[in-house]
Amino acid sequence: MYDMNCDIDHILVSEQQLKDKVAQLGAAISRDYTGHDLLLVSILKGAVVFMADLMRAVTIPCGIDFMVVSSYGSGTSTSGLVKIIKDLDQDLSGKDVLIVEDILDTGVTLSHLVPMLKMRNPSSVKICAILSKPSRRQADIEPDYKGFDVPDEFVVGYGLDYDEKYRNLPYVGVLKPEIYDKK
Repeated sequence: MYDMNCDIDHILVSEQQLKDKVAQLGAAISRDYTGHDLLLVSILKGAVVFMADLMRAVTIPCGIDFMVVSSYGSGTSTSGLVKIIKDLDQDLSGKDVLIVEDILDTGVTLSHLVPMLKMRNPSSVKICAILSKPSRRQADIEPDYKGFDVPDEFVVGYGLDYDEKYRNLPYVGVLKPEIYDKK
């Protein structure tokens, strides 16, 4: 029987570290947005695992919505083009929007998405990313709420994938190069 854990070189962020950080982020968001009309916006597909955990850690009323936005082709690097595949279902007027992301990598996608969302008259737009790769940043953008900085390695797990695999790993690990170099 195949075990995808064998494709992982090493674990960067353990399942327990993720749980602890999500609890901290949820507490901070709950404190900061008390009395506000909070809308959590998950960027699919990668952020779905983080979003599910984060929304349970937020102790104040909040809405949720989803977008599919891509700046990646089928490869492992950004194309620089941002495409909205699925837009939000809700009107953002007067809402405090918190974009929930799995990883802030180059920042290209969010540097285009944030101004676009601000044009829809929300009270605010901020970013919460469980992972950040500052060494890869190409756009001047940082998360307002951040879980962990990670090195410039190919990370998978906790929603992040390679070729639609590994999203269901309960930790963030570094994929062995021979897995993604063989294509």
